[in-house]
Amino acid sequence: MQRAIELLCPAKDVETGIAAINHGADAVYIGYKKFGARNAAGNSLADIERLTQYAHLFFAKVFVTINTILYESELENVQKLIHQLYNIGVDAIIIQDMGILEMDLPPIPLHASTQTHNITAEKLKFLQSVGIQRVILARELSLREISTIRSTSDVEIEAFIHGALCVCYSGQCYLSHFLTGRSANRGECAQPCRSKYDLIDENGKILAKDKHLLSLKDFNQSQNIEQLIEAGVSSFKIEGRLKDISYVKNNTAHYRQILDNIIKNSKSLTKPSSGSCSYNFTPNPEKTFNRGYTQYFAKGRSKNMASFNTPKSTGQPLGKIIECNGSFIVINTAEEVNNNDGLCFFDQNNKLVGIKVNKVVGSKIYPNHPLSVKLGTSMFRNFDHKFEQQLLSNKSGTRTIDCKIEIKITDSSIELLLTDEDNVATHSSFNFEPELAKNPKGMLLTLKSQVEKTGNTVYKISNIKMQTNTHVPFFKLKHINAWRRELLEAHNRNRLNAYTREARATPTKAENYPDTVLDHTANISNTQAENFYQKHGATKTAPCFELTSNNQNKTLMTTRYCMLFEMGVCNGKGETIKEKLFLMDNLHKYELVFDCKKCEMKIKGGKKQFKITIVR
Repeated sequence: MQRAIELLCPAKDVETGIAAINHGADAVYIGYKKFGARNAAGNSLADIERLTQYAHLFFAKVFVTINTILYESELENVQKLIHQLYNIGVDAIIIQDMGILEMDLPPIPLHASTQTHNITAEKLKFLQSVGIQRVILARELSLREISTIRSTSDVEIEAFIHGALCVCYSGQCYLSHFLTGRSANRGECAQPCRSKYDLIDENGKILAKDKHLLSLKDFNQSQNIEQLIEAGVSSFKIEGRLKDISYVKNNTAHYRQILDNIIKNSKSLTKPSSGSCSYNFTPNPEKTFNRGYTQYFAKGRSKNMASFNTPKSTGQPLGKIIECNGSFIVINTAEEVNNNDGLCFFDQNNKLVGIKVNKVVGSKIYPNHPLSVKLGTSMFRNFDHKFEQQLLSNKSGTRTIDCKIEIKITDSSIELLLTDEDNVATHSSFNFEPELAKNPKGMLLTLKSQVEKTGNTVYKISNIKMQTNTHVPFFKLKHINAWRRELLEAHNRNRLNAYTREARATPTKAENYPDTVLDHTANISNTQAENFYQKHGATKTAPCFELTSNNQNKTLMTTRYCMLFEMGVCNGKGETIKEKLFLMDNLHKYELVFDCKKCEMKIKGGKKQFKITIVR
């Protein structure tokens, strides 16, 4: 039996979701207007239903995020919402709050969000035992760790392969709520990890000044897809429910091509959805929003994970400046630079400076203001105007389902049989007033050319066979077009009827939860969640960070990223760091605690005096 390999793409709205499908997504994840971990990317039930209907034409899936922690007053509404989502055809729900498992639910599959902190084999085994169909792994796991986890459980595994990285383990970050009252576990993260900090020692010595010490580069696993498949990953997820449609189109097409090439060369792998894609652009992840790229921990701990100098997009590296006279610059690059491109570079103070291209004459690039740049400075393009125009085109990506049509003609009737690449068939028969064609050959050519036209549908007619008697009837164009439209509309209905949703996995003999004493990091925010953990072996539970009034000195972040290793201070050999170190912003001082045995870094909160302004 072949193994299905899924490309899962983000959608902030229905238009972006349809674009993801058109550019090659096997599945799309989208949020309702409440209870998703991206409050700014909410959608109505009507829009989610429209996306679901479109996706199902391609046998692609739609997952809805209900991956925030839930307060007691919200439980009834969430249960009602899940039933509504099931009734409109949604394929799965992505959850964080275990209180959902105590609800009266329809038979819809449940996926455990990365917010549930999925980093151990024991956690995956537990989640599978309580009826979770799929587990979304922590981004921090290496290829080797994923493979080890896979060997202990046959639950579906989903892994992020591209997009923004949270510096903290997902679901374990409380810094935003500590500073602003906006909880990351409620979809309201203020992104304090992108702000500037100083690093100081216990004597007040400044080790780093005004740097974005917690701001990571973006994730890019393009080079590791085949190894991830071998490690046991079945679903490959692109981050970005807040990203624009160009980002989704470009990165979806990029990974679609990678996966198609792997699947084409494997007898054991298959694509779970239908259709073939074509593009009017060459996909390139460097050309849409990115902070520079890292493989993170895929192949173990490495440096250059962070972007200390800016949290903004730097985009595509172009080359170095080899000439600058104030009014123009020349870059040593093979890339074509065009009017209205956005370029950027780091000045002598490592500050990111952006310029807009007014015109290009030969190799000379004229920016929108006079410029003095040191020769040898690296230049980046963070807005490619020509590429962006290609992506914004309605024809940037086209996805079609291959079909063949058999036509049988008698003196007074015509039968059309459409069969698609999935062997879904639609038969239509039409009667007409007999009248012989004056030009039989021309009439048959006209019939063929009109039936081949599929317009704005998702179908492509690659083969037509006709069977007729010796007398060729005359057909009016309006009749042929009406027959074709009716055939294609009927085939839409047949494909939707042929689509089958997976049922929710049946819980097995429930495992005990891996931990028996649970603190605020278990994110228990309602009685149903508390009951769930107690039923599964927890002897002591605590309320979530958001419901606790005294959060001083609690751990605000736990990260696998080590700031000292990134700076070249730690050698990564597990040697204990004895000196006390602190992060400081303009109003707060946070203690850094290094668990060198686990190779983890914790950030602990001090006294909260004021709220700070978050730098985005």
